[in-house]
Amino acid sequence: MHGLLLKRSMLLLATAAALLATGCKKEEVKSDDAAPAAVAPPTGYTCCNFHYSGDWINDGNYAQLPMIPAGTPILLTSIDRYIAYVEIEGKKYRLGLDYGRTAETTEQWANKLIVKDDPKARLAAWSPAVRKAIQSGQVMPGMTKEQVIMSLGYPMTNENPRLDAPYWRYWWSSWGEYKIHW
Repeated sequence: MHGLLLKRSMLLLATAAALLATGCKKEEVKSDDAAPAAVAPPTGYTCCNFHYSGDWINDGNYAQLPMIPAGTPILLTSIDRYIAYVEIEGKKYRLGLDYGRTAETTEQWANKLIVKDDPKARLAAWSPAVRKAIQSGQVMPGMTKEQVIMSLGYPMTNENPRLDAPYWRYWWSSWGEYKIHW
C-alpha cells in the first residue's frame, strides 16, 4: 500500500513538473505596456471640451460637470497605466481611462485628446449657432461628427467602438445617458 501511494505521488509530481516546464497557453491580453507608434505630443491643445471633477477628467466626460473649453493649451507630463498626467492652464489634472481600457491604450486615448493644432481655428469657421453650442458644451441638429466631438468629447470606446455607428452614447452623469443619432 505504501509503495502504491509513493508511486502515485511520484507520478503526480512528475506530471506537475512537466506542466510547469511546458507552460500553459497564454491568453491574448491587451497590455498598456505596448506603446503605439505615435505617442501624444507633450504639448498641444484640448481636442474638445473636457469635463472635470477636482483634478479628475475621465473618458465618461460627464456633461453635468464644470468644463475646460476645446482649444485650451495642455501639457502632457507622463502616462502611468490608465492615467495621463497633464497640466492645463498651470493646474495639474489626471486624465483617467476608466471605461475604454479594453478598446484602446492610454497612449491612444491621449493622442485623441491632445491635438497639435488649436481647434479654435476650426471653431471660428463654423456658423455662430454651432460655435455657441460648442462653447456651451451643447449639440444641435445638423452638427457634424467633428463638431459633436469638439462639443461633447469622444464617446467612450467601450460603448462606441466605431465612430461610423448609427448613434453615439454619451452620459450627462454616471446615471443619465443620452444618444446622438446620425
